[in-house]
Amino acid sequence: MTSASTGRWVKARGRHAPPLSPLLRLLVLTQLAFNIGFFAVLPFLSEHLGQSIGMAGWLVGFVLGLRTFSQQGLFVVGGALSDRYGIRPVVLAGCVLRIAGFGWLAFAERTWAVVGAVLLIGFAAALFSPAVESEVARQAVLWEETGGGDRTRVLALFTVAGQAGAFVGPLLGALLLAIDFRTACLAGAAVFVLVLAGHAWLLPQRIPGRVQVRARGGARLVLRNRRFLALCCAYGAYLLAYNQLYLALPAEVERAAGSQAPLAWLFALSSLLVVTAQLPVTRWAGERLAPRRSMVAGLVLIAVGFAVVGLARPAGWTGAGGLVPAAGFVVLLTLGQMLVAPVARAWVPDLAEDGRLGLYTGALSSVSGVVVLAGSSATGLLLDAGLPVAVPWLVLAAVPLVAAGALPRRQPAPLPRARSGGA
Repeated sequence: MTSASTGRWVKARGRHAPPLSPLLRLLVLTQLAFNIGFFAVLPFLSEHLGQSIGMAGWLVGFVLGLRTFSQQGLFVVGGALSDRYGIRPVVLAGCVLRIAGFGWLAFAERTWAVVGAVLLIGFAAALFSPAVESEVARQAVLWEETGGGDRTRVLALFTVAGQAGAFVGPLLGALLLAIDFRTACLAGAAVFVLVLAGHAWLLPQRIPGRVQVRARGGARLVLRNRRFLALCCAYGAYLLAYNQLYLALPAEVERAAGSQAPLAWLFALSSLLVVTAQLPVTRWAGERLAPRRSMVAGLVLIAVGFAVVGLARPAGWTGAGGLVPAAGFVVLLTLGQMLVAPVARAWVPDLAEDGRLGLYTGALSSVSGVVVLAGSSATGLLLDAGLPVAVPWLVLAAVPLVAAGALPRRQPAPLPRARSGGA
């Protein structure tokens, strides 16, 4: 972003908020469509690999890990490419690769074929997601500067669209699985065919104000930007906490209920909260809390959620009553997510050099992903270490509190302009 906008979050008061631009509306709907297509397939992949193809459990986990690495780990590549070539070619290329990946997965029956398809699916998202997210962040700043209000409202709407897609996608996939997994894959590919066609038609060749950077050295800029790395660590702590929905929570639910069946209801509760409450929570926080305080409040709520389970765990409650602490954890984690996620992404434009927003948006996910990878390994060891039952949860509660203390101050110093070519 420009130096003038660095560190400045404009508050429009007493003015009629302008409507979202056609480009912003397209990008928000893009996130909805992306997640519908993705979640129509991926939640059912592990069962397909284990039962239909007959992979061993460790190999299923390895394949799923490869998918995550090829996506999150390479976000920084997609972000850098969007800075260099603009978002249109990167988004279109990502859609083509996603269509090819889902089509390949539909007919893959050997391990090497599954691995190739999954890597293609992941790398496709590493292209189009940071391109879309960086442009949404840039457009949100422009909307704010024209009197639209806090930029986090746009990022919150983007989050809601993604969560709605994550809610609808599995329902669509479950219906299609009544036929077979191949049909679900082809339906997911069809969604991305529609996205590709829509973006080829509607996405501008050139977006006013977006520069294309030809200079190198982006990685050095990121690694030397201490404020941005501090934000990445805090965001990584939030993602590590969110990852416990799939690691620590299932074990706790099975202990309390005797099975993992209630997990589906807890996940639905989280999705429903985001879809219905994200925008009101963001509006409330934007009117009362500075961005740093919003993130601190969110991380504290997440810490309290872990502490609720940790303090209740020694009682050994089971049945419906035993699920109450787990439900409290899900609610507090989701509320914390509502405060942390939009603000973190809205903060990136203030920390990025001009023309490097794609790189920084991708790096936020990639660096945070490294934090989650290391933290998840440590969490697995912690849960299996035979410690007193409250200790793992209380240790996990300390992580977001430490991250909150490490957050950068609200206003960063002005950043140098990157050398760039024309728009």
